[in-house]
Amino acid sequence: MKAKQPFKFVIVCLVWVLLLPVSAAIGSPNTESASPESVVHKLQNGLLHIMREGQKLGYDGRYQYLEPIIDQSHDVDMIIKTILGATYWSQLDQTQQNLLVATFRQLTIATYASQFTAYDGEIFKFIEQRELPREQALVRSQLITPSDNGTVNFDYVLYQQDGHWRIINILFDGVSDLAIKRGEYRAVMQKDGFQALIKKLKEKIALTRQNP
Repeated sequence: MKAKQPFKFVIVCLVWVLLLPVSAAIGSPNTESASPESVVHKLQNGLLHIMREGQKLGYDGRYQYLEPIIDQSHDVDMIIKTILGATYWSQLDQTQQNLLVATFRQLTIATYASQFTAYDGEIFKFIEQRELPREQALVRSQLITPSDNGTVNFDYVLYQQDGHWRIINILFDGVSDLAIKRGEYRAVMQKDGFQALIKKLKEKIALTRQNP
């Protein structure tokens, strides 16, 4: 499978500790284009495109292609706020908050651009969409590589704000990306502070360029 499969962690309990109030229920009237499933479908179509055109686009081309897709599908602001938690987030001034959001957004896009680089017949298979507590939604899917029967489970947690569904967490084979980053980022903040966290994120961004 050409798309990099995340490291296998011990399966942990699914972490839904997001504490995000939502303005509208899943059952509220929405156009099909605004449904949780369609948001995930658009993201995955974008990933398949950069995989097919990966070498032609190069890293910068993949990044630029994904940029508007990630902006529409992910609530980057809410994700990083949730990762840090209210205590650490409130310690930052507006300039620091803006810098952190911008840097985390860049890392999010760069990570996709570096992981989905070539195509080997992969397909995304939709499994189900269901409601979650706190008026959130879960979209379950799989990335399947027919050539080697490889399968990676991608489960997306979304919530609705201002009539738009946005991704706020992704689970890879049952492991919460949000939970992993929460532990990592908070540890840096606690030990070394804000500037160290920004430095760490920028180092991660630089590493993504090693896969042109």
